[in-house]
Amino acid sequence: MRLRRATWLALPLLFVAPALAACSSSSSSSTSAAAAASTPATSAAASSSSSSTATAASSGSLKTGLKVFVIPKNLGNSYFTTSDSVNSGGALAALQTLSETGSETSGTADTPSSQIPAIQAAISKGANALVISATDPTALCPTLEAAMKRGIAVVTYDSDAPTCRSMFINQATPQALGDSEVDLLASQIHDSGQIAIVSASADDTNQNTWISYMKQELKKFPKMSLVNTVYGNDDTATSTSVTQGLLEQYPNLKGIISPTTVGIAAAAAVLDTAKYRGKIMLTGLGTPDEMKAYVKDGTVKSFELWNPADLGYLAAYAAVNLASGKITGAAGQTFTAGKLGSFTVGSDSSVLLGAPYVFSAANINNFNF
Repeated sequence: MRLRRATWLALPLLFVAPALAACSSSSSSSTSAAAAASTPATSAAASSSSSSTATAASSGSLKTGLKVFVIPKNLGNSYFTTSDSVNSGGALAALQTLSETGSETSGTADTPSSQIPAIQAAISKGANALVISATDPTALCPTLEAAMKRGIAVVTYDSDAPTCRSMFINQATPQALGDSEVDLLASQIHDSGQIAIVSASADDTNQNTWISYMKQELKKFPKMSLVNTVYGNDDTATSTSVTQGLLEQYPNLKGIISPTTVGIAAAAAVLDTAKYRGKIMLTGLGTPDEMKAYVKDGTVKSFELWNPADLGYLAAYAAVNLASGKITGAAGQTFTAGKLGSFTVGSDSSVLLGAPYVFSAANINNFNF
């Protein structure tokens, strides 16, 4: 699949169903991607805290044996299980293909205080690269800046920390995501009525950026009014509670947008009753496997996403290219990301995966992730 040049889900795809079960460890879930190559290093293109352990098969090639730590916002989140795991073809699968040593690690809560110890531990273990979804745009910076000073490549994916990373792998343009979610809901509630947003945490970079574009897009629909934004902290119980609170507080509510896979699944479960089904519309960002039942019974008409496994896969390739000295993150540089093809670094050292895709009853059974 070449996600950069075409909508990645335009044709029916056969994905291997990922293991979406919650991770059991709150500290580190490690997967050895591969043993280091035995050939001697012939090029020292980039320095890192443990670069002496990495080797390159030939001059100008990517180094092998790099220690790459994948640090999602939190473990036990099915979205990040998909984006990171070997089974789904995510970041750890890419690292395995590249003969690197890959480990997924984080805390269990979507908070900087839970994520920072995992970053610090990765640094102390001699990381060559970090692939991280930032829980906060600034709170992580002292730790990430310390990593970069040691020569560690820092790549953010899904959620950015723009002032303290080497590159950002963006799933889609923030405006495209914000606009499209509002447009989807508008079409379902006939451009009129009270709506609310069920977000992740109040500090999540990507959530807040998307919501800012949603508010701009809402100006096109003067009969739609945003009455509240609530935060489920990417926790099912909390997301369920805040959704129930919206229904109690706003009896005339017509629609909900939840731009988080945990939030939309929790909100759908709340709305999946005779009282609300088909009367309060729900859209946002979700995974097909979690949303199929709700689409089938009419609780949800349509929602959208990108392929999270490809997002993690691309981020891993970017990190290895950076740690190998093949790229620096400068605008205009190109690199190849295995099965996904060639990508060009854009402004602000960012790389775009592709466009979001809308799932509905007409196509959702074609996908398994």
